[in-house]
Amino acid sequence: MIVLPILAPLLFAIVSLVGWSKPAYQRVVGIVGAVALNGVTLSVFAQVRAGGIQVAQVGNWPAPFGITLAVDLFGAVMLQVSALVALTVAIFSLSGIDDSRVKFGFYPLFFVLLMGVNGAFTTGDLFNLYVWFEVMLMASFVLIALGGERAQIEGAVKYVILNLLSSTLFLSAIGLLYNLTGTLNMADLALRMPEVQPAGEVTLIAVLFLIAFGIKSAIFPLFFWLPASYHTPPVVITALFSGLLTKVGVFALTRVFTLLFITDFAITQPILLVLAGLTMVVGVLGAAVQTDFRRLLSFHIISQIGYLLMGLGLGSAGALAGVVFFMVHVILAKTALFLVAGLVERLQGSFDLKKLGGLASSRPWLALIFLIPALSLAGLPPLSGFFAKLVLVQAGLELRSFLVTGAALGVSLLTFYSMTKVWNEVFWKDRKSGMPALRRAPVSMWVAVISLAAISLLAGLAAGPLVDVSLAAGIQLADPAAYISAVMGGIGGAP
Repeated sequence: MIVLPILAPLLFAIVSLVGWSKPAYQRVVGIVGAVALNGVTLSVFAQVRAGGIQVAQVGNWPAPFGITLAVDLFGAVMLQVSALVALTVAIFSLSGIDDSRVKFGFYPLFFVLLMGVNGAFTTGDLFNLYVWFEVMLMASFVLIALGGERAQIEGAVKYVILNLLSSTLFLSAIGLLYNLTGTLNMADLALRMPEVQPAGEVTLIAVLFLIAFGIKSAIFPLFFWLPASYHTPPVVITALFSGLLTKVGVFALTRVFTLLFITDFAITQPILLVLAGLTMVVGVLGAAVQTDFRRLLSFHIISQIGYLLMGLGLGSAGALAGVVFFMVHVILAKTALFLVAGLVERLQGSFDLKKLGGLASSRPWLALIFLIPALSLAGLPPLSGFFAKLVLVQAGLELRSFLVTGAALGVSLLTFYSMTKVWNEVFWKDRKSGMPALRRAPVSMWVAVISLAAISLLAGLAAGPLVDVSLAAGIQLADPAAYISAVMGGIGGAP
C-alpha cells in the first residue's frame, strides 16, 4: 500500500496528458485523481495506525542495499493531510485556473508535484529523499512560472536560484555523509552515526543539512525568496505551495534531526531554538506591515514555520507531538486563508487591502469562513491552533525554555493583530464609492473554501483523536528504535 501514494499521482499525471488540449477533460481527471489519492492515503494511515510502521523493500533487496520505503505515523499523517489539501485545491482550480494554463500542463504538473511530495514522505534513504525533492521542485519551478507573466518570471527566478543552492548543499551533505559511513539508508545511518569519527565532521554535516532544508523551509535568515515569489502565480498555485512545499522541508529536518544527528543535539538544540524564535518574530513583523493580501499571508508562512522549528529544537516526545499537531493545523489553516484570498479577489478584483472592503455585510458567510482559519492561526480556543500551540508551550515550559516560549506567545498576539488588520480592511470597513460592483464567484470556489474551513474547524472541536495520534507520532520520533527495527529487521523484527 505505501507505494500507491507515489504511483497514483504518477498514473493520473499520465492520464491527464492524454487530453493535453482538452481543459474539461483535464479538470475531471484532476478531481478524480485527487479523490482517489485521498482513498489511498486514508488506507495507508489506517494500516499504519493499526499495524505500526509499514516498510517496503523495492525489488526485494534487503536494507540497506536496496531502495527502502517506510511510513511511520508522522509520514502517514502528512500523506493524509496533503491529500486533503490537494483535493480542495483541485476543486478550487475548476474555476481558479484559466484554460490557457490548463493547456500548458497545470494538472500533469499538479500530480507530478504530489508524487514528489509523497515520495519525500515515504522514502527511507537520503539519496531518494534528494530525488523526490528534485521531482517536487521541477514541477514547482514550472508551476510558479506557468502563464509567463512578468511578475511570475521575476518571482520564479528568485525561487529557482535559492532552491538550486539548497539542492546543491543537500547533495554535498549527502556525499560527505556517505564518505563517512558508507550508507545512505536512514535506519542504517541511525545505527552507525554514534560511532562515526571525527565528531566535528558530523556536526558540520548536520549544519549543512540545516542550511539546505532551512532554505526549503524558509527559516530565518533564509526566507526572503518566499514572500518575493509566492504572491506572483495564481492563488491556486500559491495555496498548494503554502500548504505543502515548506512543510516538506520541515518534515525532512524533523526526520534527520530525530534519527541521524541525535548525538549532536546539545550543539544543534540552541541553534534550532534561536532560529525558531527569530523565524517567528521576523515573519510576523513582516506580515504586520503588508498591504497585499497574498504577501501578508506569505510572511505568515514564515512565522508559523518558527513554531515547527521550536518543537524540533525542544526535542521531547511532547514537543515532537506538538510538531505533528501544529503541522496539520497550519497546513489546513494556511491553505484555507490563501483560498479565501483568491475568493476575495474574484469578488472584488484585487488583493490590495486598501482597495477592498464591505464583505462582512455583502458576503457574511465569507467573513465567517475567513474567521475560522484566521483565528485558528492566532491560536484562539477552541480552534486547532490553540491546541497546537498549547502542546508546544507546555513542552517549552517543562523544559524551561522560557525565552522561545515567550516569543511563541508574543507572536500569537501579533498574529491576531495582523488577522484583525485583514478583517478591518477586507470585511469590516465600508466599500469606497466608485469601487466596481461585486462579481459572482463560481460554486466550485465556495465548495473548496467551505470544505477546508470546516475541516480546520473540526480539527479544533474534535481535537482529542488528533492529539492522540500526534502523541503516538511524537513518541515514535523521540525513540526511533521501532523505525530502525522495522526497516532493518522487518516489521516487528530486530535489527
